[in-house]
Amino acid sequence: MTAHRERPYGWTDVAVVGGGAAGLSLAHRLAETGAAGVTVIEPPEGPLRPADRTWCYWHAGADGLEDAASASWPVLRVHGADGRPVTVDPAPFTYRMLRSGDFERLVHDRLTRTNDGRVLRATADAVRGVPGGAEVRCTLPGGDTVTLRARRVFDSRPLPALPPARTRLLQHFRGWFVRTATGRFDPEVADLMDFRVPQPARGLAFGYVLPLAPDHALVEYTEFSRHPLTVQAYEAALGHYCRDVLRLGAYTVERTEQGVIPMTDARFPHRAGPSVFRIGTAGGATRPATGYTFAAAQRQSRAVAAGLRAGRWTVPAPHGRRVLAMDAIVLRALDTGRIDGPDFFTGLFRRVPTERLLRFLDGTASLGEEWGIGLRTPVRPMLATAAELPFLPRRSRPHASDGESHR
Repeated sequence: MTAHRERPYGWTDVAVVGGGAAGLSLAHRLAETGAAGVTVIEPPEGPLRPADRTWCYWHAGADGLEDAASASWPVLRVHGADGRPVTVDPAPFTYRMLRSGDFERLVHDRLTRTNDGRVLRATADAVRGVPGGAEVRCTLPGGDTVTLRARRVFDSRPLPALPPARTRLLQHFRGWFVRTATGRFDPEVADLMDFRVPQPARGLAFGYVLPLAPDHALVEYTEFSRHPLTVQAYEAALGHYCRDVLRLGAYTVERTEQGVIPMTDARFPHRAGPSVFRIGTAGGATRPATGYTFAAAQRQSRAVAAGLRAGRWTVPAPHGRRVLAMDAIVLRALDTGRIDGPDFFTGLFRRVPTERLLRFLDGTASLGEEWGIGLRTPVRPMLATAAELPFLPRRSRPHASDGESHR
């Protein structure tokens, strides 16, 4: 039996724990600002390393991620439960897709070209504060342990348990990368929400189609509900959607992806110690009422990188209090059935100018824009929900989700 030992690993200015969307985004923005001494700790190859994932978001203009984008769409579409489509032009935004492997290669390349930038392939076991900073204890692929000390640690690992919440839904999904026998997709149009699928008793369900070529697309089935499904149930839902709704004809499934993330009004801690900060879903980056995460991670990463360059230690919250208050109302109204999910989201796309709506969904709309959009929602159910929320207790749940948003 080989004895494992502790290896010295030294000191770094910034340690980023986790190589998912939040960790890679922060490392990328730090590299952009020329930050020195950045170490990204990522799981080695094996069961703890996540499978390839897809991240999508909308953005206007250049944002430094163009080299990693694998596809983009200038037209968005939503299908109501009644079958009527809503097709919109999101200009000046485009909807973009990044594959996790492409994003990782981009960030690693830029990181290694900065002063003392590096990637440590290891499993982060524990993070704790120490005088002058914090340390991360890791296990290497061979079983030896190393301890990395840093002035600041940004931890994107999932929380062991979700904070107490009044409402707690999950966004859970399974996707197929399908290849059809003939051209069935319009590569210019992304279907964000297709509600022509059976709806759960609570919450909502929709299809999601991102064409990569006339005969190739990512097709997903997504639910906002309290519990994830079995693989067999996801497969049945996807089969129904591809066969009976999209009418794809003959097709093959080349790859799959699956995920689950919390949609909750819990208050996520942004700090785990004087020099330890939480980012990503663990730090509250997921938009509670929509599940959108990637764009908020970009905003927060830019702000953190700019702050560190200016000598500030604070990490801004990924979403403002006003946004979180509105989302708490929407979540509760969806969970109680006071509003019809498909009608609610389809109505927003039918009645609100697209550019304004996309800013609202990302949490960057102005107060006036938010007020105007609020008046286009079911006012009475929303007011009734807002009135009861202050009297509802926040309750704990044993475990946090370990998934990651695809948006």
